[in-house]
Order: sequence, then structure tokens, then C-alpha cells
Amino acid sequence: MTTAVGAVWSHRNALRLLVRRDLAVKYQASVLGYFWSLIEPLAIGAIYWFVFGVLYGTGRHLGAAAESYPLFVVSGIFAWQWVNSAIGEATNALTGQARLITTMKVPREVFPFGRVIGRFAEYVAGLPILIVVAIFYGQLTFGWHLLALPLAILLQFTLLIGLALLLSSLNVLLRDIDRFTRLITRFLFYATPIIYPLSLVQESSMPGWVKALYECNPLVGIFQLFRAVWYPSEFPGTGVLAASVIGSLGLLLAGFWVFRRLEPAVLKEL
Repeated sequence: MTTAVGAVWSHRNALRLLVRRDLAVKYQASVLGYFWSLIEPLAIGAIYWFVFGVLYGTGRHLGAAAESYPLFVVSGIFAWQWVNSAIGEATNALTGQARLITTMKVPREVFPFGRVIGRFAEYVAGLPILIVVAIFYGQLTFGWHLLALPLAILLQFTLLIGLALLLSSLNVLLRDIDRFTRLITRFLFYATPIIYPLSLVQESSMPGWVKALYECNPLVGIFQLFRAVWYPSEFPGTGVLAASVIGSLGLLLAGFWVFRRLEPAVLKEL
């Protein structure tokens, strides 16, 4: 893995060009262009706020976020868009760029890396909006909890790189991976505290083993970190945070290992 990371770093200029090309191609035929990366999560957040915050009146279950549910849900949606888009696009990172992969003399890891980094750029573009919404609801405070943001970004980046390497290589040999991934991401959206607080799961009547299994999802701790930036009381507990760290590092190692093992077969297939 160290060798692969070093190879990618030595070709960082090629990686930067690939990211810029992907972003340019994605928005070149659009009137609003890059603003779509902001409009889409805001629109989705508005829908969930209307359904759960207005129609169903879930405010009484939100604790510290009872009076600022729009910020609560939008902060989760922006982080989720990074996950969803990165996984979806990274799965096809090799199959969709076969000609470049077989002609460019760069590490093949560069291509799934580029998809994750490109979607991260879209997340960063949305941070000013989150800050404005947080100021509006009086949830922007300065303290140790702000360190939760770089930690959340680091863990999510680690997780997504591992998944990108794993899924992109498997998808070349098993094309069903793409459909399977879309199904799993839908499941993960509702199995992660994005539109509801973790406390609803912890205080529910579900069996203890179900709650323990739920908290083993690395995204649970990561999204709690994203929330802790605006709601310090949402900072994940030791067990949840440990599951996120171990899960993210485990997927990173597994992704590099599978990618390296399958690389000869992948190149032959491409």
C-alpha cells in the first residue's frame, strides 16, 4: 500500500488534471454548471425538512436540533452526496476510462482516486452554505468541537478510497457490482443517521444486537462527527468512533489489496 500511495503521489499532477477534466466534463453542457452540486443537496434537504420537520413534526425527537432541523438535515445531506456520488462514479472509474488506462503510464489507482477527490471538491464548495445556515440558526460556535470536521473528512476520505479501489476493480470483472452498489447505497442512506439523530436508534425498542450491528457501520461515527461541528452534543462515543476508525482503515487496506491482486486480470479485461 505504501508503494501504491507513493506512486500516486509522484503522479499527483496527472491526478490533478484528471480531477479537473472530470469536473469540466460533468458540468460543461449545463447552464448552472457547478451550482448543481449545491442545488441538488439543498433541494433534497428541503424535501426531507418538509416531510419530517413540517408534516410529521419530528422536532420533539431531535434534541439539540429541534429548532434547527433544516441545518441538521442539510449538513447530513451534503456529506452523504459526497459518499453517494463518489461510490457511484468510482465503481465505473476503470470501465469508463479503458482507453486512458491502457495508454497512460500512470498508476491505475489514480483513476478511482480522482473520482473521490472530485466529489470532495463539491463537498468543500458547499461548506460556505452550511456556515451561513448555521449562523442563521445560531449554531456556529467556536471550540474544540470544530476539530470534528477535519477528523470526519479524513475518515470519510479513507473509507471512500478503500471502497473506490475495491468496487472499481471488481466491477471490471463482475458487471453486476454496479447494480449491487446502487442497492447498497440506498440501504446505507437509511442505515446512517442522516435525516434522523442517532439517539432515536439508541433509545428505540430494537434488540440490543441490532443496535450494536447498526453502530458497527463506519458511516455512523463519521456522520456524527460531521454533526458535532454544529451540535457538540452529537460527538460520537468511544465505541462508535472506534468502529468508524477500524472500519475505514480496514476497507482501505482491503481495497488496496484487492486492487493489486486483480490488476493483471483487470488490465487483460480492459
